[in-house]
Amino acid sequence: MEASRDQESENRHPLLTRAQIRLVDWLAIEQIGIPGVVLMENAGRGAAEHMLAWWRGRRDDDDALPRTLIACGGGNNGGDGFVVARHLHNAGADVHIVLARDPDRLGPDARVHLDSVRNMKIPCTGAWAPPDVERFKRIGAADRFDLVVDALLGTGFAGEVRPPLDRVIRACNARSRLGAEVVALDVPSGLDCDDGTAAGATIEADLTLTFVAAKTGFSRPEARRWLGEVAVIGIGAPPSLIDQAIQAS
Repeated sequence: MEASRDQESENRHPLLTRAQIRLVDWLAIEQIGIPGVVLMENAGRGAAEHMLAWWRGRRDDDDALPRTLIACGGGNNGGDGFVVARHLHNAGADVHIVLARDPDRLGPDARVHLDSVRNMKIPCTGAWAPPDVERFKRIGAADRFDLVVDALLGTGFAGEVRPPLDRVIRACNARSRLGAEVVALDVPSGLDCDDGTAAGATIEADLTLTFVAAKTGFSRPEARRWLGEVAVIGIGAPPSLIDQAIQAS
């Protein structure tokens, strides 16, 4: 798959901190006038296209479609996951969403994309309460997934993962031991994007699709075991905003 012009430009920039990434988002919305819901759509669409090409390339089969489990949290990362779900579904993949956050507590942009996947009747299982998590852990016990997408926690995470998300993360990692490949959106959940430290529960990704630019913590040797391969996905923000964010730091 060819990289977009934005993606190629973003790849040339140095690693960014979470504060710089937030500033790029803010500038795109407030200065350029790109709605947050559009940035989310661009991120999720680019991620879906890249992961499908990556998964097919590892099998040398341009028509293969993965059975996909997408674990979505309550922030923008979860919204990106809903967009990925829609595009993989449209490509013909069998997709199942696990929602690890009460939908009534989602942000407005993520809620737009959740409503879309619900209207498309893409299966969605709740996992924000302990009984739901136990049900999630049983999903696919007999019917295994080829691909697990981590859209739980993004660049805002630091510290330790709270229940029940820690159990959801461990259940996602368990899928890998059953043969699934794991793709993290933006940053593996549980990994601090600034310093590269991992929480007690952290996603072990085969591929990390990070948005706008790679993060400073990715350069730390201890972060590498969680990241897998790393690719940068553009969100449609002008490359000049990255320069502005760096200069403002």
